[in-house]
Amino acid sequence: MKPFRIFAAAKAFGFVLVAGPAVAATAAQPMPPAGSYTVDKAHTSVTFRVSHLGFSHYTARFATVDGKLKFDPANPAAMRIEATIDPASLQLNTPPAGFREEILGKDWLNAAAFKTITFKSTKVEKTGANTAKVTGDFTLHGVTKPVTLDVTYNGGWAANAFDGNRVGFSAHGVFKRSAFGVANGLPPPGTNMGVSDDVDVSIESELSLGGPVKAAAGPAKK
Repeated sequence: MKPFRIFAAAKAFGFVLVAGPAVAATAAQPMPPAGSYTVDKAHTSVTFRVSHLGFSHYTARFATVDGKLKFDPANPAAMRIEATIDPASLQLNTPPAGFREEILGKDWLNAAAFKTITFKSTKVEKTGANTAKVTGDFTLHGVTKPVTLDVTYNGGWAANAFDGNRVGFSAHGVFKRSAFGVANGLPPPGTNMGVSDDVDVSIESELSLGGPVKAAAGPAKK
């Protein structure tokens, strides 16, 4: 195996993009309302890390992430998230010639055959005032298995003159790529000489609903 052969995968989902419990609203900033929120692509990222030969954690990201969230601050357990990642949007730091094409090829992501990576939540379990474990069906490389993310609700605001309703989350999870049929370059037993089976995923996401509040119309001129 060449020294820089790594695996690129992540999950959105929720893979990206997951629902956590609500926090108390303040007098200055009311709680965002329940509703169907969509991913703000400009403020969402999915980054992953894999151990490379035990020397470092190779880090890369996917640039194209989309999704929607059923947000319900009064009932966090009822929240649901669906997220989609385009594997062909893989971004690598100064990859050697042909390296990105190899990772997107048949031995790794096989992006031509499996054009999406998806996460669909099935359960939300509160673990703290602003944290939850979110379990969902994660589909990678044509294989679907349950994956759990640790999620933090970072806050939000109700629609105002600047923006619409907005909520923000951070999420983290680890899964084994071999469980999804991607086993190329695994280290021999008892060694680090390869690319780790564990894929460590970090997600940052903001989601929005509606637009800015329009100023009330003044009295009609006579």
